[in-house]
Amino acid sequence: MTATVDTRPRQAPATPKSRRSARSSSPSRVLRRRISAGLLLVFSLIMLLPILMVLNVSLRPAGDTSTGALSLPSHLAWGNYADMFRRMNFLQSLSNTLTITLVSIVVVVLAGSAAAWAIARHGRTWTTFTYHVFVSGLTIPVFVLLTPLYLLMRQLTLLDTFPAVIIGNVALNLPFAVFFYSSFLRTVPTELEEAAAIDGCGVFRTYWSIVLPLLKPATATIAIFVSIGIWNDLVLPLLFLSSPSKTTITLSVYSFIGSQGRFKPAELFPAVALATIPLFLLFAVMQRRIVAGMTAGMGKR
Repeated sequence: MTATVDTRPRQAPATPKSRRSARSSSPSRVLRRRISAGLLLVFSLIMLLPILMVLNVSLRPAGDTSTGALSLPSHLAWGNYADMFRRMNFLQSLSNTLTITLVSIVVVVLAGSAAAWAIARHGRTWTTFTYHVFVSGLTIPVFVLLTPLYLLMRQLTLLDTFPAVIIGNVALNLPFAVFFYSSFLRTVPTELEEAAAIDGCGVFRTYWSIVLPLLKPATATIAIFVSIGIWNDLVLPLLFLSSPSKTTITLSVYSFIGSQGRFKPAELFPAVALATIPLFLLFAVMQRRIVAGMTAGMGKR
């Protein structure tokens, strides 16, 4: 009896990687990816449309009577930006806005992180109550606080000063900082803090050398969101500041709008573009840190 031998080449078993590549190259998946890419492109163009409209109108000469925000200007009037740079006193307004923004961010970060650290590490009744008091501040409309803030600043003789605007910004942004830091700290282990206590570090040294460096992703996210809110804020500077030398970016832009809402496009839109450029650059540089901080801070209460 003669035995037969199968001489056909054997196929290697499919590995998980090859199976995944086969699934990813299937026609239905390729079609879904192309549709997703097309939708993302359309949404990106929709988001860029207001920016393109502002740039287009800002480059029109003063006598251009073209209709439609997307119609091309007769020629590019780059002099609009130079004129608005001078009339806005841009460098002074930029310096004032940066001063208010940076000081407000530093106070919000230090006070918010310290309060959140105490709340997250001490599970007591008073810390839970304090946490809910801070979070309740997120539900209070800004316009409800304007009159009490104005009366308080008048009694403290802080009207027409930067501290008045800074205190208002800190009060409005501190609840968000405490909420975000508390959620982030609950995902951070306590071993480093315990090791620091064993080595003899006090509360302040532990906070400054251990806790605050661990909060860098959350701090970057909070700093960006707070800076965007303060940079675009018109209400508090309009309420507290009156001297021309203390004008902020938003007040400079607002000055080109008439009492009845009338404005000249060749004046307002270049001013809006100049006011947006610093914030746009900051967001472009820090966008990765924003995403990292938001994903790292997704802790549970």
